[in-house]
Amino acid sequence: MPELTVAAGLARGLMALAVSKGANPAELAARSAIGTDDLKDVDRRIPLAKYIALMRAGQELAGDPALALHYGETNDMAEVSVVGLIAYACETMLEAMAQVNRYGRLVIEFDGPKERFSVARKDGGLWAVDNRENPNDFPELTESTFARMICGPRRFGVTQLAKAVHVTHPAPVYRAEYERIYGAPVTFETDWNAVLLDETWLTHTISVQPRYVFGILGDHADTLLRSLESSKSTRGRVESLLMPILHKGEASMKVIAAKMGLSRQTLFRRLKDEGATFEKVLDALRREMALRYLGAGKVSVNEAAYLVGFSEPAAFSRAFKRWTGKSPRDARGG
Repeated sequence: MPELTVAAGLARGLMALAVSKGANPAELAARSAIGTDDLKDVDRRIPLAKYIALMRAGQELAGDPALALHYGETNDMAEVSVVGLIAYACETMLEAMAQVNRYGRLVIEFDGPKERFSVARKDGGLWAVDNRENPNDFPELTESTFARMICGPRRFGVTQLAKAVHVTHPAPVYRAEYERIYGAPVTFETDWNAVLLDETWLTHTISVQPRYVFGILGDHADTLLRSLESSKSTRGRVESLLMPILHKGEASMKVIAAKMGLSRQTLFRRLKDEGATFEKVLDALRREMALRYLGAGKVSVNEAAYLVGFSEPAAFSRAFKRWTGKSPRDARGG
């Protein structure tokens, strides 16, 4: 099963909160194996296991067992992910909830169906249901998610979104913090993780950002989502490892297999299972990058040949004509 990940921005925000509460940053980094460089780009991916280790270390070192609740209560999602910015550009609360659900994996991946949340009618009320498969393995994620879901909209003027909260895990010693933060009665050890919504707020207007920003942010989020999805396949991982070494002429199956910690035979088999070969992946990536470089008109044909890993321009020209039926010079924009 592919490794689950979180956005570096989410981990950075959690680390900052723990430090503000007295945790030693060096010890947090050591216990979680998350370094400063890992957190510079908010869109970078951090293994979920490291995020869990950071949460547990933060609880201990900050002396705050309710750290996850406090993180969801105080953290502005717009500061850690493009997903929060998209919510700010939505017209209504209902639209914001739909977009957060659509792009939620950019913030944190989870075990379960493609969309983490669904809505269900029960006893005359509308519930937002968290569909994670093993929520009690990391109940802190339930805590922070529901706190963010309920407290975040207060920035938009929504005074109280939740009428009740149900969770599957047992009540912790800090259970009083639940009702203070959620502002609603909480039932523990139920058969689902769900929030009963006050439907009167779902059509509440947000529009903090101009509407045109929504399209720009959505395009960026779609690009990130495609990248995240491709990284889960062997082909996607091979492409991501080939990119930084393509121009060095070191793009061999042996080199990539070593970077992945696999034997050549295992890498061959995994690519075959996806209907690909290393040679086809390399060839397709070279074609894509060559078209991108030449189409931009910023590099010469010889420079494009070098950048995609050809030592001889003539060999590049032959490959390009095979790919497109045209010469590289004919394809060059600018």
